[in-house]
Order: sequence, then structure tokens, then C-alpha cells
Amino acid sequence: MPGARSYGEGCAAAHALDLVGDRWALLAVRELLLGPKRFTDLRRGIRHASPNVLAQRLRDLEGVGVLRRRKLPPPAASMVYELTEWGMELEPVILALGRFGVRSPRMPRGAGMSVDSAMLALRTMFDPAAAGGFRGVFELRLGEERFRAEVADGRLDLARGAADDPDAVIETDPSTLAAVAFDGRPLADATRAGEMCVEGDKGAVKRLFRLFPAPAAAAAA
Repeated sequence: MPGARSYGEGCAAAHALDLVGDRWALLAVRELLLGPKRFTDLRRGIRHASPNVLAQRLRDLEGVGVLRRRKLPPPAASMVYELTEWGMELEPVILALGRFGVRSPRMPRGAGMSVDSAMLALRTMFDPAAAGGFRGVFELRLGEERFRAEVADGRLDLARGAADDPDAVIETDPSTLAAVAFDGRPLADATRAGEMCVEGDKGAVKRLFRLFPAPAAAAAA
């Protein structure tokens, strides 16, 4: 962050790394792209960061204007963190990093991911051409979290919250979602194992999971 460890260059890319390049900073941004969160929610999503280090990163990001704190109105009255409008401009950066990283031969598949990172991975891997004329509305349930996913006109729209009258409801965990959506695990295998539950149009769900083709791995050195 500025004033701490800086590249000291007039290069805008170097300055951007001064702002968000410290460890855990971009993961904090990732966890806020789908909406505000309390500190405890951020801790759950970034489980390997210590509370003190995460709190410092959030202070740093607030200090440079990437995020802000806001108190929710009663009855919640909780303090939450949310990205500023400028901070939200980091979304394509996060998605581009995901597209770059998934092609790595050393990608640690199966290492686990947070709920929000799994949702953003759907955005990252979505192929508009594969969607064709497909349309569908789905509710994704990952633990206590609910997300609405709508595919229409070659686009995937994701938002936190339940879906009204979805074509199907998919209940699972982030690792199983990733295995089925990205790694080719058959939907039937996940449902037989009890690791994914589908209510509604199973054909639509099968089609949904064909919209995230894995890119070719980069050549190993």
C-alpha cells in the first residue's frame, strides 16, 4: 500500500499493485464483488488469513478508497464492508486472473474454494457461444447462501438472493459445484453420492453445466 511497500514507479500498473497487490487484498475484493459482508463473513470466505492480517488489509483498502464500511439499519445494525464504485471496477481484473490461473498446469484443483469464489468462477468460465438460445433461471444453494442465476441472450447474470419461480433449484457445496461445472464430473454421479440435490428441470440443469467448458492448459515449462 502507498507509504508502506511501494514500487515507486510512475507506471499505472505498478501503482495499482501498490494499492491492491498485498497478500489477501484481492481476495477481500473477490469476496465483496457480489455484495456487502460482515467481517465474520469475510473470515469465512478467506479462511487462511489471520483475523489481524485480514483486518489490516481491509483498513488498507478502505484507506485508498477501494472499499468502505457501512452500518446496516436496524434491526440488523451490523457493520459491513462494501466495494466503492471504483472498487467494483476490479471485477474484470479478478475474472481475468481466474481465466489466466485456471490454465496453469499447477492449478491446485480440489483444494477448496469459498462460496463467492465458486460463484465468480461461473462468471469466469461462462461461454456465451455455448449458451446459444438457452434460457433458464436457477437457484443455487450453497450452505446458507442463496444465489439467483439467469441465462438468457448469451449472458449469465448472477445475484445474491433467492430466485422467484426458478426452473430448478441446485443444492450443493462449492467443491462439488466446481467438479460438475468445470472438471467434467457427471451430474448423475454427484446426485447419487448425495453431494448435489436438484429439484425441478434436471434437463435444464444438465444444459446449464455445459456452459462452462474448461480452457486448454498452458504448456508446461
